[in-house]
Amino acid sequence: MAETEKDILRGGQFLVKETNCEDIFTPEDFSEEQQMMKESVIEFNDREIIPNKPRFEAKDYALTEEVMRKAGDMGFLSVAVPEAYGGMGLGFVSTVLTCDYISSGTGSFSTAFGAHTGIGTMPITLYGTEEQKQKYVPKLASGEWFGAYCLTEPGAGSDANSGKTTAELSADGKTYKINGQKMWISNAGFCNLMIVFARIEDDKNITGFIVEYDKNNPNGITLGEEEHKLGIRASSTRQVFFNDTEVPVENMLAGRGEGFKIAMNALNVGRIKLAAACLDSQRRITTTAVQYANERKQFKTPIADFGAIKIKLAEMATNTYVGESATYRASKNIEDRIAIREASGNTHQEAELKGVEEYAIECSILKVAVSEDVQNCADEGIQVFGGMGFSEETPMEAAWRDARIARIYEGTNEINRLLSVGMLVKKAMKGHVDLLGPAMKVQEELMGIPSFDTPDYSALLSEEKAMIAKLKKVFLMVAGAAVQKFGPDLENHQQLLAAAADILIEVYMAESAILRTEKNAKRFGEDAQATQIAMSKLYLYHAVETIETKGKEAIISFAEGDEQRMMLMGLKRFTKYQNFPNVVALRNEIAEKVKAENKYCF
Repeated sequence: MAETEKDILRGGQFLVKETNCEDIFTPEDFSEEQQMMKESVIEFNDREIIPNKPRFEAKDYALTEEVMRKAGDMGFLSVAVPEAYGGMGLGFVSTVLTCDYISSGTGSFSTAFGAHTGIGTMPITLYGTEEQKQKYVPKLASGEWFGAYCLTEPGAGSDANSGKTTAELSADGKTYKINGQKMWISNAGFCNLMIVFARIEDDKNITGFIVEYDKNNPNGITLGEEEHKLGIRASSTRQVFFNDTEVPVENMLAGRGEGFKIAMNALNVGRIKLAAACLDSQRRITTTAVQYANERKQFKTPIADFGAIKIKLAEMATNTYVGESATYRASKNIEDRIAIREASGNTHQEAELKGVEEYAIECSILKVAVSEDVQNCADEGIQVFGGMGFSEETPMEAAWRDARIARIYEGTNEINRLLSVGMLVKKAMKGHVDLLGPAMKVQEELMGIPSFDTPDYSALLSEEKAMIAKLKKVFLMVAGAAVQKFGPDLENHQQLLAAAADILIEVYMAESAILRTEKNAKRFGEDAQATQIAMSKLYLYHAVETIETKGKEAIISFAEGDEQRMMLMGLKRFTKYQNFPNVVALRNEIAEKVKAENKYCF
């Protein structure tokens, strides 16, 4: 069936439209080709990365480069690259899947892989001229060359457009001279090409350039020493200094002053791929924790049998399942949107750019949620191991250190929280998402008399789906009132935006898990999905708690008197269960399943 634009929700519309479970993509929907790709990537990870973990932890940068070359030989660097430029030209879901399963051996390799295939290659495939793509992309796709991305500067972190690096046109108009300093540049130690952002004269926005780098002929480029980092220890991270570095004018990427746009769109792709890169780490951490808990005995009992440990195993498995559900849901939305645009005559470049940009809100949501979940997972993994978890001899402490960077790069989680709500409000202003209509309906509902009918919740997950619909009303109530009150000044109320973002994030993550479970229960039977049903209910319970807390915080921060009282009553109504889930029983069911399977098994 050819999908029309109407069938696929636009970015952010999940808030105001109901999604049918049949319309979302789940990991259980992988094609045969995707299954084979997944197995191939897992096999590569198990062979080339996991056994070498101690070498990565000992800062063996040469090993990172060597394994990257092997990944190139296997074709893993070229999954997202169009066939015309030496790539496999596979869809967006396959790109995300590759990133997911290749990233869990060590954060060092994951970072090198992500930086090269994402922000090191994508800007050229998405913004390059035909000549630029023919010249550079095949080398990057094969692993003959490696890419780096030079955006961050000592004074310009989250404010990417404030960089001081300059590009000055030569008198003969043939080259630009680049001068300045970049920091935290992944892959700098072994790259052959850099995407460099610099400002021409007093331009408002920065401009992107493709800069070749040859150690034997450095062209004014010098590298700082390798940074010694908390985690991702064998990923090459250096400062890069440009001193009259000459770049031919034809190596400008896109147009003058378009660097900021390139940077932002490259980061959108980076964000969803970063979420994916945290998933298999969670699966492996959960599996390692379960296996240890089954083996380790205290008081003559495996610690996996203790309720205090079951809490951890259940929550670790649940968050992993939810992260998978949301990441693959959004990946397929992006893939479908790209296909629609290509069918309507867009070039592959335009289609991919617009397809990803359409779901920038979801990309930010995923980046925040999954990066925080992987940190919690590793933290609880250490706790399950107890004193042993703190030792370098067990895998948990490296996982914990590696996870920490995920909340910082590709835009900090603070920035992404603000962005997710800010972008949604902008979409509403442009008429792409109708927030105003539904927000007004919620206001009317608050003024009306609530229904005292007892709903029929006999169908599977029906109360959970009704709860999701109510949680969306909490966001609409809070955000609608905040926009009315502050208008364009809303962006200066960051604590309020952060609270609204947490509501938005929980709605998307909880809904994604519930829809995945409902879809799979319909085709595989409820019994086969019993644990997944338990995980979906458990996650929703926590989401309701978070939304209640954040909603209260937001409302009290800007509403007073009758308005505040009415909104707080609305919050209570919209977060109220008819039948409270038995959280202890849910956790026990999940923990018993992973205990019996001795691994993360979903």
